[in-house]
Amino acid sequence: MTPNKLQLLEVKIDKLVHGGQGIGTLESGKKALVWGVLPGETVQFSVIKKRSDYVEGVAQKIIKKSEKRQEPKNPEYLSTSPWQIMDYSAENEHKKIILSETLTRAKVEYAGNLDLIFLNEPWHYRNKMEYSFFGDDSGLHLALFNRGTHHKQIVSGSSIARKEIDETANKICKILDENAVRASDLKSIILRSNNDGKVVCAIFTRDKNFKKIDELDKVCQGVAVVFSNPKSPASVRTRDLYIYGDISLTEEINRNIIKYDVFSFFQVNLGIFQESLTQINQFIGDEPAIDFYSGVGAIGVCLKNTKLLVESDKNNIHWAKINAKNSGAKVVYALSEKALEYINAQHVLVLDPPRAGLHTDVINKILEVKPPKISYLSCNPSTQARDIKLLENAYKIQKITGYNFFPRTPHIEALALLVRK
Repeated sequence: MTPNKLQLLEVKIDKLVHGGQGIGTLESGKKALVWGVLPGETVQFSVIKKRSDYVEGVAQKIIKKSEKRQEPKNPEYLSTSPWQIMDYSAENEHKKIILSETLTRAKVEYAGNLDLIFLNEPWHYRNKMEYSFFGDDSGLHLALFNRGTHHKQIVSGSSIARKEIDETANKICKILDENAVRASDLKSIILRSNNDGKVVCAIFTRDKNFKKIDELDKVCQGVAVVFSNPKSPASVRTRDLYIYGDISLTEEINRNIIKYDVFSFFQVNLGIFQESLTQINQFIGDEPAIDFYSGVGAIGVCLKNTKLLVESDKNNIHWAKINAKNSGAKVVYALSEKALEYINAQHVLVLDPPRAGLHTDVINKILEVKPPKISYLSCNPSTQARDIKLLENAYKIQKITGYNFFPRTPHIEALALLVRK
């Protein structure tokens, strides 16, 4: 759909919602969910999606502007960090409100003060970024998808990425362009960096015969070129074609050495992650713990007395075994719902599940055996609140804390500390 054919509507924005949009009510009575807006603003927006009782859109003109609005650092801010448009104090306040509303909506009764922890630097914090590619008459470019569409826009980086990541991404894009690689042969590039500034990356291609490009050697610490099934829209690791250098990184977290690689699950904002880890450690103390959904062991290895790590991804398991070697913790390769025998009444249960939250079988096992304490870190407060509600007959909430792991975005991390009744 071309811009001059977009349907334009006007609405006053009441508040921000969990997904990150602003919500308002149209004259027709339909709700409007709009990107690029702030509470109290009146805006003209283009419609990108229609449903029976609501529409979604993107702001095109701000008729009445909020005093909290600021100019975004990136023209393409909606693609990676749609809350660049507000000052940082307003962002943290809105996240605190949304977390409170999420708990209330799930009918979670929590009488404690709800804190939101954040660091003072909201820019250049991400140690992982994924970019797509776009080709035109001038060559190959890094690209991102426009919010709510399948259309791409050319970018040179993002203000929330660590600078060495974007520098490396642009160098690699230039090398690919000079070697006549077409955008249609590429899916994406994923880059990671550690606190020492070392960068590793994986280039995902649709071409299983992708040629070897020696100029990629030494462009950063390590480069993996991976064939990714063209039938899958995601950057899946179907087959490794070739690797230059070392695609692994090392990080020190609370005096523990954690190793991982470009394909691992790992925290993207280590500064604020270590703040949450301190709270988890204070809660658990010396008590023996079991870490479900452990990833490479970034939480479990950094606790004082972890006995077991459970993880379902083979690549994460490889690194978890290396990271847990000196701790004495056992590492189990299994889906959480297939490792229920490890949940017991003697060990604290440490949880950091994916966005879908806890499997029903895990919930039922917890209610059956009742571990003494549960530390539940979540990247999706909605599913976390749902799970806490299911556990309320057996557990009381000691504290729920919000964490701003992802500044300039609507994403909220929450840590719930539960104690057996």
